Amino acid sequence: MTACAIEGGSAGAAATAEPEAESGTEPDPKGAGAESGPEEYGAGPEPEGSGDPGKPAGADAPGLPGSAADEDGPEASSATGGPAAPAGDGPLPGGFTLTADGAYAARLTAAPGPPGQRAWYPERWTLDGPEPYAVPLPLGQPEEPDAQVAPLADGRVLIRRRVADRQMFSLLYPTGPGTGELLLGAVECAEMTLLPPSPDGRCVYALSADEHSSSLWLVAGGAFGPEEVARIPGRCSGGAWLDRAGRMLALDRRAPGGGPVKAVAVDLGRGAEVTPLLQIAPGSDDRLLLADADSGLLLIRSDAPGHDRLGWGVLGSCLPVRFPECLRLADVAVTPFAVQPGQMLMPESCAVALRIDGAAGSWVGVWRPAGRRLHQFAAPLGWAPGAGYWSRDGVLRLPYANGATSCGVAMLDAPQDVEPSSVTGRSSDAEGGTQPSAVVSAPAVCKPVPLGQAPLHRATRSD
Repeated sequence: MTACAIEGGSAGAAATAEPEAESGTEPDPKGAGAESGPEEYGAGPEPEGSGDPGKPAGADAPGLPGSAADEDGPEASSATGGPAAPAGDGPLPGGFTLTADGAYAARLTAAPGPPGQRAWYPERWTLDGPEPYAVPLPLGQPEEPDAQVAPLADGRVLIRRRVADRQMFSLLYPTGPGTGELLLGAVECAEMTLLPPSPDGRCVYALSADEHSSSLWLVAGGAFGPEEVARIPGRCSGGAWLDRAGRMLALDRRAPGGGPVKAVAVDLGRGAEVTPLLQIAPGSDDRLLLADADSGLLLIRSDAPGHDRLGWGVLGSCLPVRFPECLRLADVAVTPFAVQPGQMLMPESCAVALRIDGAAGSWVGVWRPAGRRLHQFAAPLGWAPGAGYWSRDGVLRLPYANGATSCGVAMLDAPQDVEPSSVTGRSSDAEGGTQPSAVVSAPAVCKPVPLGQAPLHRATRSD
């Protein structure tokens, strides 16, 4: 399969060969469950055979995935930190959404109270300074738990509310002790989903779909309130930006007559022209989960290998998509949520952050295409699963909130992928990060940084 080039503002279709396994990978006689345990990531190994293949060792320790205080559900999301079931210190139903540069985030949270009587309100997080802080944005009445929020680059927060069969949109902002609200308008639609904020930080789009067509709406950043910018044949879902200008948007589309799901590119600069983006096999479901505009790295989920697999390709490349064995874990869902920016023309060197969801809870994975090893780390207590962003120098920042910290960011340096041959003397072909691990060790813990000691680790803005 080839990821199609985008030239002159449009994407061209690409015919592809059969998907190939990662080079140096031997056939797996046991199927997907053969290799699933974490390797050695900064912690001493446990006795051989003591680990659960679908659960990192140490997951029952306090503060690690699977502890009583971390009861997040296994649902995965590629664009935001939600949705997830409410828990004492876990993320809340509104999810956790970041701007493209990681400067601001927004979530729907609630004041303490008994279940069913909690007062929901939006909250904005400021993350690009030396100390992160949260600003509550409550109004005169609480929000419904199914409301969605998205931050803008100017610090305002877009909120989508469902009122009967209408979708209401407003911009919220702090005004001294209170909250200001700018009404944007409404759309007559029973269901609508916000897409990830535009890379420029000024616009937010939303998607509504039925069985035969989908509508793309500009709900923030337009001149006259919400406006429909495209009507696309077929049922669309997903949403990933392909460039820094907020012009090329990738959606996953099922044709009006049915059939497989294929990712398409929507050129908002050419009247929402729709062109094919992914074509791995004629009958395969090929979805684009994440894209990096600097390197062209694409993270893809497809069933072309026979069942759903996580793969990677390069935008504009003639090479086939690869499906690494190290990302094929048993009894867990693996979903990418952030790619290291600034790696111009070096897609294989990009560090990719992955959300790993299993029976033990949610934890963090870090992987590079060139390294072909999945490093697993316990998440900070109260992490919004699937929320985080990279700095250009390879520091992963994970927002979290728990009973002790109302607004915190844990920092994790991307581990280096060392060739096993240089450490153990074995050849790289025999151990390239794609073989089952016989020893399961505890994942390293992302250490939260106290606010008073937080370094000036400012994420580089995309602009």
